[in-house]
Amino acid sequence: MFLQIEKCGLNCYRIPRQGEMKVEARVYLNEFLYENYLEEESLEQLCDAASLPGVYRYVIGMPDIHSGYGLPIGGVMAMEVPDGLISAGAVGMDINCGVRLLRTNIGVQDLDKKDLEKLLREIAARVPTGIGKTSKHQADLGRHFAEIVESGFPVLLELGYARPEDRRFVEEEGFFPGANLSKVSNKARKRGNQLSTIGGGNHFIELGEVAEIFDRENAALFGLTRGSLSVLIHTGSRGFGHQICVDYSSIMEKSAKRYGLKLPSRGLAAVPIESPEGKDYFAAMSAAINFAFANRQIITHDVREAFGAYFDCRDTELDLGVVYDVAHNIAKFEEVEGRELLIHRKGATRALPPQHRGNPSAYRSSGHPVFIPGSMGTSSYIIVATPKVVETFYSVNHGAGRVMSRREARRQFDVEMLREQLGPIVFYGDRERNILDEAPQAYKDIDAVVDTLAEIGIIKKVARLSPLAVVKGGKGGRRGRR
Repeated sequence: MFLQIEKCGLNCYRIPRQGEMKVEARVYLNEFLYENYLEEESLEQLCDAASLPGVYRYVIGMPDIHSGYGLPIGGVMAMEVPDGLISAGAVGMDINCGVRLLRTNIGVQDLDKKDLEKLLREIAARVPTGIGKTSKHQADLGRHFAEIVESGFPVLLELGYARPEDRRFVEEEGFFPGANLSKVSNKARKRGNQLSTIGGGNHFIELGEVAEIFDRENAALFGLTRGSLSVLIHTGSRGFGHQICVDYSSIMEKSAKRYGLKLPSRGLAAVPIESPEGKDYFAAMSAAINFAFANRQIITHDVREAFGAYFDCRDTELDLGVVYDVAHNIAKFEEVEGRELLIHRKGATRALPPQHRGNPSAYRSSGHPVFIPGSMGTSSYIIVATPKVVETFYSVNHGAGRVMSRREARRQFDVEMLREQLGPIVFYGDRERNILDEAPQAYKDIDAVVDTLAEIGIIKKVARLSPLAVVKGGKGGRRGRR
């Protein structure tokens, strides 16, 4: 496909309607990203999404855009309600993969490398990492699995895995209504034993330093102090959500023919929102969303226990409060400029501006915080949205974005190169050769990615986190040498 792409403003490009496209596509890139990381395949996937019936206004590519299955990662697609479509592939495999930030009152200057290593060991002893790992709480969680995925946070609070105030600082208060486990296959349910695990790939638990404050007022509101230790938790619905996506992508591909839908690709298999298949997927997806919120909550509990054990005190004495928890890989009914839309965010994060009624009360004046993690060797950012974010359907990017495939990264990098890229960062997890695909140079420049939306006033930077130590899972769970 020959793509015509033209600049339509600072850091914004458009692909006009062509071929089967119902609407145009837009992609947000600054000059550096445009010149160095413009990927034709991901743009073609945006155009494919723009050809689906019911798509609204334009399909969006975020600064971290890279090709995925169907909709590119870093893609946002809004559908008219009730006449549009819902697509499992446009949500993604790891439903409600997301990021949670915990703050602490621990000064980084009071910790040395041995402290960090011991803290990582305490965390890793409680939180399984690596592909296929199962929960250490399975005996307890297995008995309450249906309640957890259908009723959410109150069950975890009753079971002792949460503080009462945690709920106020989680997107959707940690519970997505409409979940129905009967719409989930037996195969997916069997993979529910991965609840309270990190997994592999780009998932992690990272100890970092609040290294830089850009917005003192909002940083204070979020409880962030320069020089303090922070904890980022990045994981999602694990094999449970993955299987739901696989199951319903197949169902949608077969059902689309009955609805007379012409699909641009298998990855964008879709059905009408109001169809039985569409409603069933939404109920199953909602179960995976609740699973992922629960996953990050139980891991939070385990991290708190690890800190309490290492410092020999109650975890509350170290703060370890939830700053916020944001989701990506999700489809939600939302109101944009008075119109109800079903917004698919694949590798994109909801970002509400100040005074938006969807914000938690504590963050109504600021807009809720959004976390944009870099690679395991680079900075992460805390940002807030401005009213201009309505242009992107209240969405921002979810990370740095890959610049090479995992296979290519494993081909280009070796263990010594990985160690050099990580520098002094303490690492605990799989053998280094098994995580070469997560080398920092396999990702875009996080500063360029964040600055793309900051330069045009869609977001404001609040703080920068600098990584100190990371728990990472790959194919196994053995300790790395660094």
